Amino acid sequence: MKSFTLKPLVLILFMFVFFSCSKEDDGIYFNETNEVVNTNVNYSNIEIEILDLVNDYRQSMGLNTLETLNIISGVADGHTNYMVETGQVSHDNFSQRAEILINNAGAKTVGENVAYGFNTAQGVLNGWLNSEEHKKIIENPSYTHFGISTESNNEGRKYFTQIFIKK
Repeated sequence: MKSFTLKPLVLILFMFVFFSCSKEDDGIYFNETNEVVNTNVNYSNIEIEILDLVNDYRQSMGLNTLETLNIISGVADGHTNYMVETGQVSHDNFSQRAEILINNAGAKTVGENVAYGFNTAQGVLNGWLNSEEHKKIIENPSYTHFGISTESNNEGRKYFTQIFIKK
């Protein structure tokens, strides 16, 4: 008889603990791989200018403007910091960033532009537009959202990561 009443009691206790806890929105997001993605993003002046310039360019081409999404910028920030640490511009681990955005931002497709060494927002945009592959990403009509990250290394040289998604 004791085992009969103990099992339902344990089950009720488990359900109470499991279902009563809710995720607090503190701007820190844990994805399936337990990687931390910061969604409390503060955009620098150059980042805002890049976002505006990309949207102005897209609009001049008859394309839709893109909406900024903080989770995208948080993921971009992780990669920009990685590039600063390694001292190399790369698309290393792009598939992981794409997976994070597919699973946590509802992305259906993901594209990325990276750069290094530009001092101005217009300079980095011009660099991307002068590259056929980067330009294709900026001009992709299916993208709906984007994010940006810039960081400087110890010598003051800037690294850039801009990620685009289609929701």
